[in-house]
Amino acid sequence: MHLPGRLRSTTLGDLLGALHRARASGTLELVEDRGRTHRVHLAHGLVTAVELDGAGLSLAEILRRERAADEDVLRRSLLRAMSSRRLHGEVLVSEFRLSPTIVGEALRRQIGARLSAIDELADARVAFRVALRQPRWALHSLPLGPREFLYGRRRARERGSPKWEVAAPPAPAVAEPSAWGVLGVAPGADVAEIKRAYRRLARAVHPDLHPEATDEQRRALEARFVVINEAYRALVA
Repeated sequence: MHLPGRLRSTTLGDLLGALHRARASGTLELVEDRGRTHRVHLAHGLVTAVELDGAGLSLAEILRRERAADEDVLRRSLLRAMSSRRLHGEVLVSEFRLSPTIVGEALRRQIGARLSAIDELADARVAFRVALRQPRWALHSLPLGPREFLYGRRRARERGSPKWEVAAPPAPAVAEPSAWGVLGVAPGADVAEIKRAYRRLARAVHPDLHPEATDEQRRALEARFVVINEAYRALVA
């Protein structure tokens, strides 16, 4: 697999597309001329984590914007995570009883936002490294799928077209009629009902909530969880 040496001759979408097709495992590294280094970690062609060098939305900021946790919980959990050197999401779930589904979806949106920030770079040196260690918070069990990290990304072939300026919205991974059925709600159900159904199903099939599952059962749970997430995004996101 050969990747261009500079981002200006390609796009993030093209780079991720090539790595996805090659089912590559490693780290896509983009180094700006002013020294900032950004990394996209992949496993078997799927995105597990994004490290953005510079300002970016934190998990607390995403949860605050979505009103998924109050300010006091976010403040105390962040202090607890810092003092114990644990991940903020882990502390929110284990000690503050925040739903693992809510935290997991917020982490996925954080990764998506970081990819969008990298997508705006005009140029950077490009390298792919197989020996870099992935961060502790990488989504190893449920990495971002291609519909999450590829759809809507600019491509070099579109340079100069309207799509180059405004990325196309992501295509729904599950058609709406089947999405209703996946979540078990009637067509036309309101957002609150859809969210309740999604959270109920996610709690039932999230792989991390079934530590006793065999490898085969865990793969089945992961596949089902992906379908439920895609249905939810098709109706709400």
